[in-house]
Amino acid sequence: MPMAEETAVYTHGHHESVLRSHTWRTAANSAAYLLGSLRPHMKILDIGCGPGTITADLAALVPDGHVTGVDRAPEILAQAGATATARGLTNIDFAVADVHALDYPDDTFCVVHAHQVLQHVGDPVQALREMRRVTRPGGFVAVRDADYAAMTWYPASRGLDEWLGLYRRVARANGGEPDAGRRLKSWALRAGLTDITATSTSWTFSTADERAWWSGLWADRTLASAYAERATEGGHATTEQLRAVSEAWRKWGKREDGWFSVLHGEILCRKHV
Repeated sequence: MPMAEETAVYTHGHHESVLRSHTWRTAANSAAYLLGSLRPHMKILDIGCGPGTITADLAALVPDGHVTGVDRAPEILAQAGATATARGLTNIDFAVADVHALDYPDDTFCVVHAHQVLQHVGDPVQALREMRRVTRPGGFVAVRDADYAAMTWYPASRGLDEWLGLYRRVARANGGEPDAGRRLKSWALRAGLTDITATSTSWTFSTADERAWWSGLWADRTLASAYAERATEGGHATTEQLRAVSEAWRKWGKREDGWFSVLHGEILCRKHV
């Protein structure tokens, strides 16, 4: 699907192996660049909220404000609601939405946040224009996305090399941009944002538990998720090739000297009148 189109296919889907990763995410490990700008009264829109773990953290950080979590997949919002209920949060709600055309008036939110979203959308510049539109003057557009080409690991693994090349092909065939992290500032400038702080942070997986978790979810995702279906149905890989990639993940996860780093680009953009 061409990047000019506003829709794109979510490469991962919502298989358990995907949600295993999403539910691990917190405001601390995934939105630290934003937290210093939050104030207790703020009204926040969290785009692509998924199972709602980051959303719930944001709601806890703005006790006198309100957080709305939105996602294109209505089936995931029930889990997001359950996350908020389990934490006793009452200043939070959830709705279905498309970031390319948000159903909110201009200047509605103090912060509009999106984590790992723009890499999957068909028109990230239009998405940022919409995020800017619904942000109040003086408020913030906050975006963080991984950059797959910048991911690195040790020891070398031909199987993980094949995984990375395959994932980037599948993501682009679905209309997304897997190397979004490095492009965020450029997209923001094209969307009309000018006061931009661009940073980067990483996730690192190195301990035995971290390696087992990270390798296990990718080994499973490679065989059983929507990504696996799109890889085979799109002619990007055979089932046998996917099995080999999955096994390479498990083999890497067992290496005592194994180390994996995921680089993320971040932009914190203040909206001016």
